[in-house]
Amino acid sequence: MNFLRWSKYILLFLFSFLIFSFNTNIFFDEPEISLDSYQVEEGFELSLVASEPHFTAPVTMDFDDQGRIWVVEMKGYMPNLEGIGEEEPNGRITILEDLDHDGRVDHSKVFMDGLVLPRAIAHVYGGLLYTDGPALYFVKIKNDKPGKKTLVDPIYADGGNVEHQPNGLMMNIDNWIYNANTHFRYRLLNGKWIKEPSSYRGQWGITKDNFGRLYVNNNSTQIQGDHVLPNAVIRNQYYKPRSSVSQTLTRNQRVYPLHATAVNRGYMKGVLDENGLLRNVTAACGPLVYRGGNFPESYDQNAFVCIPEANLIKRNLLHFGNTSTVAEQAWEGKEFIASTDEGFRPVNLFNGPDGAMYIVDMHRGVIQHKAFISQYLTELLSERKLDTLLNQGRILKVVSKEKALNSYENLDKVSSKELVGLLSSSNGWIRDRAQQLLIQRKAKSVKKDLFGLAMNENNHIASLHALYSLEGMNLLSFENLAEVLNASQNREKIAHVLRLLESFASIKYSRDMNSMAEAVLAKNDPFLDLYLGISLHSWMKVSSETYLPVVSKIAQRNSQDKVIQEALVSTLSDMEGLFIENHKPNSLLKSYLELALKNREGNEMNSIFVVESRKDDSRTNGLKLFRTICGACHGADGTGIDGLAPPLKDSEYIDGSIHRLASIILHGISGPIHVNGKLYELANDMPALVSNSDISDQDIVDIVHFLQNAYAKEEKRISAAEVKKLREDKPSTGLYTEKELLEKKFEK
Repeated sequence: MNFLRWSKYILLFLFSFLIFSFNTNIFFDEPEISLDSYQVEEGFELSLVASEPHFTAPVTMDFDDQGRIWVVEMKGYMPNLEGIGEEEPNGRITILEDLDHDGRVDHSKVFMDGLVLPRAIAHVYGGLLYTDGPALYFVKIKNDKPGKKTLVDPIYADGGNVEHQPNGLMMNIDNWIYNANTHFRYRLLNGKWIKEPSSYRGQWGITKDNFGRLYVNNNSTQIQGDHVLPNAVIRNQYYKPRSSVSQTLTRNQRVYPLHATAVNRGYMKGVLDENGLLRNVTAACGPLVYRGGNFPESYDQNAFVCIPEANLIKRNLLHFGNTSTVAEQAWEGKEFIASTDEGFRPVNLFNGPDGAMYIVDMHRGVIQHKAFISQYLTELLSERKLDTLLNQGRILKVVSKEKALNSYENLDKVSSKELVGLLSSSNGWIRDRAQQLLIQRKAKSVKKDLFGLAMNENNHIASLHALYSLEGMNLLSFENLAEVLNASQNREKIAHVLRLLESFASIKYSRDMNSMAEAVLAKNDPFLDLYLGISLHSWMKVSSETYLPVVSKIAQRNSQDKVIQEALVSTLSDMEGLFIENHKPNSLLKSYLELALKNREGNEMNSIFVVESRKDDSRTNGLKLFRTICGACHGADGTGIDGLAPPLKDSEYIDGSIHRLASIILHGISGPIHVNGKLYELANDMPALVSNSDISDQDIVDIVHFLQNAYAKEEKRISAAEVKKLREDKPSTGLYTEKELLEKKFEK
């Protein structure tokens, strides 16, 4: 009897142990999922890396130094057509492993759970940046478990729905961490997290090229990007660049799906073709500039884009000009990857340690948030039972059949000297990680090796990584940079060195800097003129009389280049009047400088520098609602976004009838619209809020009052009772058109 009693306890213990092990280290048979419904560009191979049950609802991922995938599971996103349950803390971060090294994940373990709508991670500084609800955290990693946790930003994603909240968390070559859907960047310096303004960029996903320019997109635009390096043209706080940052790079938004798909505004004229196929992108996201080194050379630095609503991935060619970048579709009539599997929902793309391109496939039916979903789409999804396609997810990868994948070893075990060698890798992921690890290790012992690589003229990309490895360890000197500049013939390297020289601006080095500036100027290269002009911002504070003539020469010989002229406005911050008076700027630059002076006089700053207080009054609630509902299309500062929505400032719809304005907010508007004499051809309808039960009459009042306060010439008021009456006064066609708005008699 005693033996039986103890046997029972032993079995219970073993069972409990197995359950615990199952919850932390999970083994499943490798999935067998057919990809027969997927068409892939000739010469490439698509394969499955991982899927449920190891994880569900993957939204993004990152690789650690061992090459393992860490996947973010956003289980709370649209768990049903009503969006109920989104705030449940059911998100998690899971580590995926391929223990038998056959290319498929066979083991997983949860690193962290209990998260609210997590949507971004990044392995940086020996730990992990991640999001949880509105907050951004950094956590140390100890034996694959969370260690010490630091709150980096409590309002990283303050307000808004998850489709319009900050995401991305990408370390750039300049050692700053950039994001999509926000105007801040982050860096850990001397043990302290730094947060500073950056240009507002994109909606979902962020990527970079080898030079360090950033690329994003929004739902209706495949690729947007900056023509210049980040934070290069925003140093004049009273001038907002219009031509150099956050530009639409793809004018052609055409898509070529294999089948008819359920899209949000499919009932609108022109959205679908005669066969019911989607014409243009409506949910573009997760862009990637491919830098892996496995694809054929013609694919290097191509821009790939997720189009989840049409179950495909697009390929675009990037063309780099002197002061601008253009993207064009690689083909007409076909896509890089397309599928008839309506569950295929690619939402993010990544370069991998092996050189492959990795695809995060959320694999679900509903990909439209409740705040914006139309009744048309709700009914369509329900009819097709796509709302039942939940709790799945896949990681796929694409490789070239022509080249072998890169061999990969655990970078934790690589010496610092070997890391310097990896800065010359053909794989951008390897170069990026080697740079980070050198900085993380404070590898001062390889300073000489890094400087030698910086001087190398045969591989300028490796030289850039070497320079920023030195910068990250605070090992650069003016003399070092001057030597690199004077020896280099590569203009991308020269541009970065000019930027790095800014931190040494002082009387001590001014004469030498002036000599180098004259040498760069003598090359008569618009690209170098741009970065020389940018770099003189700091030096002019040392000696304006020395460098203003250089700025003047750059301005005059590039008088029609809007990007260069905007860069000079940034450089001339606080010196606009002095330059106008003494250097006779060209008409374009003069107009920009005069606008900056006018803004300065009226204290109208670029919105990225405006710190907003958040109080529980009507206008603050209106601001929050505006940023949540309206700002994604009209822009956080109401200046409009190309292809999405017109500006609010100087709009007759803001300054006109207050009842007409409230009616537009309630019932939405469709089609082209004239604002302040200019025609705006909009890619999407402005959605109606009247059927959103979460938006009260007082909320509409608050939005109107915020708009009036922020943009109207003469502020008007409206009451909740008036809004209630306007709810029942519906347009004849579901959404207002410009014609009906102009013909209808609204009260003032």
